[in-house]
Amino acid sequence: MNNEQLQERLFELFDYLHTHPETSWNEYGTTKYIKQFLENEGVRYRLFDDCPGIVAEMGSGKPVVMVRADMDALWQEVDGEFRANHSCGHDAHMTIVMGLILRLKTLQWEQGTIRFLFQPAEEKGNGALKMIEKGVLDDVDYLFGVHLRPVEELSLKQASPSIRHGAAQFFVGHIYGDDCHGARPHQGVNAIDVISLINFQLKTIYFPPQQSYSIKMTKCVAGGENLNIIPGSAQFALDVRAETNELIQQMKQKVEQIIQYAETMGVRISYKWVDFVPAAEVSVEAEQCIRKGIVTVFGEEGCVPSLQTSGSEDFHFYTIQRPHVKAAMLGLGADLKPGLHHPHMTFDRSCMLDGVRILEVAVMEALKGRG
Repeated sequence: MNNEQLQERLFELFDYLHTHPETSWNEYGTTKYIKQFLENEGVRYRLFDDCPGIVAEMGSGKPVVMVRADMDALWQEVDGEFRANHSCGHDAHMTIVMGLILRLKTLQWEQGTIRFLFQPAEEKGNGALKMIEKGVLDDVDYLFGVHLRPVEELSLKQASPSIRHGAAQFFVGHIYGDDCHGARPHQGVNAIDVISLINFQLKTIYFPPQQSYSIKMTKCVAGGENLNIIPGSAQFALDVRAETNELIQQMKQKVEQIIQYAETMGVRISYKWVDFVPAAEVSVEAEQCIRKGIVTVFGEEGCVPSLQTSGSEDFHFYTIQRPHVKAAMLGLGADLKPGLHHPHMTFDRSCMLDGVRILEVAVMEALKGRG
């Protein structure tokens, strides 16, 4: 299969995946489609009995090199209607890995296993943890991922050998107090005042500027239909991000101190931290394999340094939970506009063939132990 034929096949696969989006933990139709693809191509696979997702393999023995694609779409408003929507590029990631399977079918290698993981629920931040429970990483030596990058990061025909995502975690809080009459504010504590204090105090959290970090209030709900009632209770949420796993732990301590101080206003506040996603732990060896692929396909001028981003990715749970795995994620230029998660995100589909060719070289380098 030459490049022109492969590109045509990639467009066919992508068209189906793009027009059949499924949200996190609901990717059963997508799993079925990939299963049929693998059967048609004669590639062995296994399914999971309690969740969507699929694992396929070629070859045998060590080393084991795994390539991961995320499967889920976002649930978002598109032209006034909420629906599943592939606005993060996961449809392209799956297509690239399926194209890699087609390419590798034509190659031979002396020894080693190439494993392909189609992972559910990346957008929920916990799909990778489920796959770890399933043991798909236990014998893996190298792990590669791929993610399309927006145009402000990479141009078409550019790529980065790793994406260094930051850590992220979310905070959900509930303020408990008694409502009171709008004419008698002295009889209660206005939960909106409490939230305002918390929001102000969050802006006094400082760390050395050499590390990037941010904290934002992303939800604030208080009051009801009656405008003459001062709400005693409220709900709020925070989005907390940091460049490193160590820094985000320090930020969490600062947040909890602010919550304790806010309770001195005379309310009770309960809270919980949810959906932690760790910062990237990138392997130099895996990064070198991807770099070789980029230089082979684009030349030295197309290989840019590692990308630092405040976005998060559950891909990095794999190396946190299984430190022996050498992992890196390919950042792929795609002329992607206007941005990731935009409901009308578009990209140049020719980049998918670029991704296949880069990962083909990276995988073969890893099999040869050249990382």
